[in-house]
Amino acid sequence: MSGTGKITINKKDISEYLKRYPLFIKEVMKPLIVVDAEKRYDFLLNVHGGGYSSQIGAIRHGISRSLLLFDDSYKSILKKEGFLTRDSRMVERKKYGKHKKEKSTDCDSALIPLL
Repeated sequence: MSGTGKITINKKDISEYLKRYPLFIKEVMKPLIVVDAEKRYDFLLNVHGGGYSSQIGAIRHGISRSLLLFDDSYKSILKKEGFLTRDSRMVERKKYGKHKKEKSTDCDSALIPLL
């Protein structure tokens, strides 16, 4: 498989999707530059949630993993650069009886009987 190097994010060209953040375009391209494959593959990507920075990290990770599907020899290069490391942080779940993960209702002293 070969391509022209076109990257489409959420049905928009990368330069249109990230026009306010030109440094992020370089960040997305890093895995391709490291393995010298800027013009070899086309990517069609869908991302949602988080902010632009989180999405760029997810895109970079996805591109790195997809490059491994084409050529296993990229693994040592990409791993050394840290492109195959996933950010495992997740939103903590809401707890039973709480408003959010830890936030409780305020204790109303008028409701507590004095002994």
